[in-house]
Amino acid sequence: MKSQLDQVVAQAARVILGKERPIRLALACLLARGHLLIEDQPGVGKTTLAQALALSLGLDFKRVQFTSDLLPADILGLTVYDAKEGFSFRPGPVFAQVLLADEINRATPKTQSALLEAMAEGQVSIEGQTHALPEPFFVIATQNPVCQIGTFPLPESQLDRFLMRLELGYPDRAAERALLQGMDRRVLLKDLQPVLTPRELLVAQREAATVHASDAVLDYVQGLLEFSRESQRFSCGLSPRAGLALLACARAWAFMAGRDYVLPEDVQAVLPGAAGHRLQLLEGGGAGSEEVMAELAHVPVT
Repeated sequence: MKSQLDQVVAQAARVILGKERPIRLALACLLARGHLLIEDQPGVGKTTLAQALALSLGLDFKRVQFTSDLLPADILGLTVYDAKEGFSFRPGPVFAQVLLADEINRATPKTQSALLEAMAEGQVSIEGQTHALPEPFFVIATQNPVCQIGTFPLPESQLDRFLMRLELGYPDRAAERALLQGMDRRVLLKDLQPVLTPRELLVAQREAATVHASDAVLDYVQGLLEFSRESQRFSCGLSPRAGLALLACARAWAFMAGRDYVLPEDVQAVLPGAAGHRLQLLEGGGAGSEEVMAELAHVPVT
């Protein structure tokens, strides 16, 4: 399985140049059965990364462009009346294995919250009827920085539904030169072939969840949680659910490395992505990767 996962990363890296580590983190998030939030400036490849992962994993993919006039029914679907067939439910784009919520923070909080049940329970409830979503089911959302015009900050309850938040950043000089000299990235997407089937992905998810975490690793994770709660820089610390998310990501990271046990380095590798969006600085604003690592680096590895 490791070779197949490496192939997924390599294939996506041919489209998203110079970003192998964010690609690996994104794949680890999906292996851990989590939803992914990609936050960065427009034009750095957020949407392209989501498409590349869906294509490489052979998953049914739908995209919704979030705007201020988008309604919950535009995502979930609605019940309609037909004179011949009576009332029937017409599913929305959420009924896909990968839903790309593009620029999610340009929609109103009411529309953003329409995804809460889907992300937490893999189902949606409409007019008293519960509809199961396909398996596997992922939401990959992109958002622009909240300082930009026309954005609505995601509430904490919505942020917490995302297992990881990643930032791509600008490419380095060599990668950007290759990007300028190469083909349109959208053209390259058409050449991507599935490396895994959805069934194989489900098997990989189950195997990743069984990766062993020793008592020493659990002590380290608990130390991180306790330190975040006692820190004078964060308005509140990491919750128990955040600890479970961190451990799930670390297991997936170790699984991608071909190991059946977690090392503290695995926890450190996924820590910024799994914890950064769950921490708020006292002086205001979210905590970025550098702030999280600088503060939690004080926690000793036992």
